[in-house]
Amino acid sequence: MTVWKPEREAAIDLLRDLSLSFGPTGCEGEVARKIMERIQPLCDSLCYDRMGNVLALCRFGEGENDRRKVMISAHMDEVGIMITEICDDGLCRFDTVGGIHRSVLEGRTVTVGDEIHRLQGVIASKAIHHKTKKERNQLTPWDQLYLDIGVSNREEAETLVSVGDLGTFDSDFYLFGKDDSMVKGKALDDRMGCAAMILVMAELRKHPLSKNLDLYFCFTVREELGLSGAKVAAAKIRPDLAIVLETTAVGDLAEVTPGKQVANVGQGGVLSVMDRSTVYDQAFLHFALQTAKEDGIPCQLKRYVSGGNDAGSIHKTGEGVRCLALSAPTRYLHSPSCVTSVEDYLSIAALVRAMLSRMSGDTP
Repeated sequence: MTVWKPEREAAIDLLRDLSLSFGPTGCEGEVARKIMERIQPLCDSLCYDRMGNVLALCRFGEGENDRRKVMISAHMDEVGIMITEICDDGLCRFDTVGGIHRSVLEGRTVTVGDEIHRLQGVIASKAIHHKTKKERNQLTPWDQLYLDIGVSNREEAETLVSVGDLGTFDSDFYLFGKDDSMVKGKALDDRMGCAAMILVMAELRKHPLSKNLDLYFCFTVREELGLSGAKVAAAKIRPDLAIVLETTAVGDLAEVTPGKQVANVGQGGVLSVMDRSTVYDQAFLHFALQTAKEDGIPCQLKRYVSGGNDAGSIHKTGEGVRCLALSAPTRYLHSPSCVTSVEDYLSIAALVRAMLSRMSGDTP
């Protein structure tokens, strides 16, 4: 049997579109609309719930008995900032939304606003020649970082932004490296998971499964601040199994010991044994590894107990859900310049498709 693999250029175009979309936690509407436009022809029913999740159902098989519910999930939101104060000089104070380290903020351009109105700004701090020697050798404190939106007083600023407006990194998307094998962009966490799900949906529309499966493709909100979107989606669906598509931070760089590198970019999707919020189902994990081995799809095990994802909420739903996490190994996560491998992205979609084709009865 020939193993399906997504068409590269179309997959990259899809990822580019989603990566460049504006979707900080709590303001995922643009991303949701783009996704719904793409998947409307690919599913049997489509729901936009109260939380803002996009839930698509694809039904396969003809039997009504012994149907299995499988939830495949990726979150739409990205890390960002929120304006907390507009100062007299027109500069804005802000706080982060999600886990952003101060070291990636100074001098960065951002897009800030809401679902309708947006503008660009720059994250500013005291000029380097005004800093003391001690200040130059340490991170700038939060209370000395500002957002510059190009105005000179509070009145001007208040015509453009408001307290509570959200922002994201303003960052280009491009391919680089030998044969354009690497991709750089913002919000690959987790627009790459969302894109992989869309690729699988499109393939299943062309080549349907014969098994009695109800596949719920869930594009969730608010993962970066508490996993609440996935919690609501899982409570509604009550799945038997869940596959969470994510990214995982890696440190596959010089002078980092192998165990702490987490995983390696370019060696396939990353399967988690456990993380800070979930211990994953061992039989499901074995099933994924065996499928990858039999079909020759690259994958690897996560070598470090760290992080967490929507599985942290999903696995505790109802009577419990057997969960699997499959992540893209990604450098510089939660920064303007997330970096990962195109082949890893494609292999994740291929492995999900292969696993779905093998599900039957109580397997996994």
